[in-house]
Amino acid sequence: MLLKGSCHCGSVKFQAESHYPYPFNLCYCSICRKTAGGGGFAINISADASTLKIEGKENTGCYHAVTNGQESPGERNFCKHCASALWVYDPRWPEFVYLFASAIDSELPVPPERSHIMLGSKANWVEVESKPNDKCFSEYPQESIAQWHERLKLSK
Repeated sequence: MLLKGSCHCGSVKFQAESHYPYPFNLCYCSICRKTAGGGGFAINISADASTLKIEGKENTGCYHAVTNGQESPGERNFCKHCASALWVYDPRWPEFVYLFASAIDSELPVPPERSHIMLGSKANWVEVESKPNDKCFSEYPQESIAQWHERLKLSK
């Protein structure tokens, strides 16, 4: 599925192909929550990094989070003008780019269940609104994004 997105002010537009377009992983880690969160979490969608096309790349900035005194190789891209979180690229997984669902303009499919991840680091004021089929994890689940899509027969 071709996913198209943009920042709030329109200085950056991007697109990428995704075989796994369901926005199901709600991440409550402090990095996602503080750099991109709304409702206390951020949602990332896996896309094929080789298909990422960016219009207005000169308007993007990149942030490398620091955890436990170590700088992450993960590149959190955002708009330098309006600060919209756009995508994360991590050279440890060069085939993927993780688009923030909040920046996607394309219609996204509604997931039949969600995974609430990194709940061990969520803010105390956040109430997790999980539904009966949702799964909750203190850290990361064992199931990958691809495996989740395949288990639910949602792969393209």
